[in-house]
Amino acid sequence: MTDTATGSPATAVSAARRPAGLLRHSLILAGRSLAKSARNPGAAVNGVITPAIFMLLFVYLFGGSVAGSTGEYLRYLFPGIVVMGAGLSGMLSSGLSLNIDMKKGVFDRFRSLPIGRSAPLLGSVLADVVRYAVAIALLFGIGYLMGFRVQTDAASALAAVALSLGFGFCLSWITVFLGVLVKDEGAVMTFGFITFIPLMLGTSLAAPVDTLPGWLQTWANINPITHAMDASRALLTGTAAGDSVALTLIWSGMTLIVFCPMAIATYNRGR
Repeated sequence: MTDTATGSPATAVSAARRPAGLLRHSLILAGRSLAKSARNPGAAVNGVITPAIFMLLFVYLFGGSVAGSTGEYLRYLFPGIVVMGAGLSGMLSSGLSLNIDMKKGVFDRFRSLPIGRSAPLLGSVLADVVRYAVAIALLFGIGYLMGFRVQTDAASALAAVALSLGFGFCLSWITVFLGVLVKDEGAVMTFGFITFIPLMLGTSLAAPVDTLPGWLQTWANINPITHAMDASRALLTGTAAGDSVALTLIWSGMTLIVFCPMAIATYNRGR
């Protein structure tokens, strides 16, 4: 076997398995994914437009009746919209884009390259995190124009953004797993929309949990997105956080631990 200087295939594969090599290859593939999104920004735009539409409709249709004023209701609603900006993108775009690439044979070419086997998946999800960040930044701009102001400080606001991004990153592995498991992109899209309704709306997004019907309170109290929204609300507006931040981190870690290895193992087996 030749040494590293010769650049033999065996040496290249060995290098690809190192953590530094895996990260470098993942970042390169993330750049590819972002370049593709720049040419076809539909999914990224949807990740901004849908939460923005929810925010506009809820504030101006229900703000006066729920909170007494649109400004007060925006203060309550906006932190949940920030979580939606990352979570919605994670549920609707991550697995779908992977599934489409796999059907086109793009990932078959990736498998022939001397890169880490998980690099294509990790690169795709890292690119999604950049898209989540852009979506959240745009939502902050829209919220500011509507009158929302952070009630805490810059560190807490950045913590809310980081928590939402981390939560979206972990949540996206669910649809990544589905994207590499099934052959039909329609099934991935259907799963995303079906899960969106109960996960996003069965929460404290539009109204406090204690104002919901009893059966819906039970679901909202165990829904991890409720905890993420409550944590974001505490960090942005100064309401009592309780254990919402800790629960969000726990749910995020559990989701990542379960679905990331499952997605990578399914991808490595092939379809």
